[in-house]
Amino acid sequence: QVQLVESGGDSVQAGGSLRLSCIASPDRRNCMAWFRQAPGKKREGVAVIHTPDGRTTLASSLWGRFSISHDNAKNTIYLQVNTLQPEDTASYYCAGDAFGPGDYGPVECILNQDLIDFWGQGTQVTVSS
Repeated sequence: QVQLVESGGDSVQAGGSLRLSCIASPDRRNCMAWFRQAPGKKREGVAVIHTPDGRTTLASSLWGRFSISHDNAKNTIYLQVNTLQPEDTASYYCAGDAFGPGDYGPVECILNQDLIDFWGQGTQVTVSS
């Protein structure tokens, strides 16, 4: 069974930065992503990465502040979040598709929760003004 475990969430002041991590076991997924859900709002896509080659897609509203990266040797993806604002307060979830290393997964990852097969438990980010 695939498990995704997030870490790195914290309470920070506006303008601060965090790096969230997600470790996949037993192996990374072909497409791995970050989603977030704020209180009373729908879950939204943040970023997705194609782990075989590192190609990424980021939600346009977050360009310039957020970035996604990976370390395949550690089966880990990261979300660097900078210049945090109170509206970034949310639970951040790691997600992955059904394809592992060696599987014939998609060559392009789409930031769409309908394409997700596995979810982490989430890590909380709280930004105060």
